[in-house]
Amino acid sequence: MRVLGVDPGLTRCGVGVVEGVAGRPLTMLGVGVVRTPADAELGQRLVAVEQGIEQWLDQYRPEFVAVERVFSQHNVRTVMGTAQASAVAMLCAARRGIPVALHTPSEVKAAVTGSGRADKAQVGAMVTRLLRLAAPPKPADAADALALAICHIWRAPAQNRLRQAVALHAAGAPPTSKGRRG
Repeated sequence: MRVLGVDPGLTRCGVGVVEGVAGRPLTMLGVGVVRTPADAELGQRLVAVEQGIEQWLDQYRPEFVAVERVFSQHNVRTVMGTAQASAVAMLCAARRGIPVALHTPSEVKAAVTGSGRADKAQVGAMVTRLLRLAAPPKPADAADALALAICHIWRAPAQNRLRQAVALHAAGAPPTSKGRRG
């Protein structure tokens, strides 16, 4: 599975591509940041984010895009920019028919470090270890993008099984006895 992780932001939008499957060593294929000038007009900044993400999609051809779910912050201006950059990433993926998964910051931290309250340094250290890198990716937005991709690779199999079970239940199919002993 190849996943593009996107840590959305207007000034710095972290991007990272990870390939692998749950339970096996993962491989980083690329990591970086799409930057926009803080003094540029909002529309121009959104176009720059779109162009940057499109380049990553063209170069790495991911099967999935994992985006950090925007959560409420005290600074409305910051959360608005994050939400706008997030929407651009989702739009770019949807335009190509690539499935998008949203993960909360605490889900990502818990998946990568074991604690939903881990700080940026802990996330960077674990990303470095899990991907066997020489040093943590800089800036933190880049490491966070890789963490999103890792989280999705590890969580996707369970999420897919859950979706299938819900779909079967909704269709009225009886539960299977697979794995049960009677």
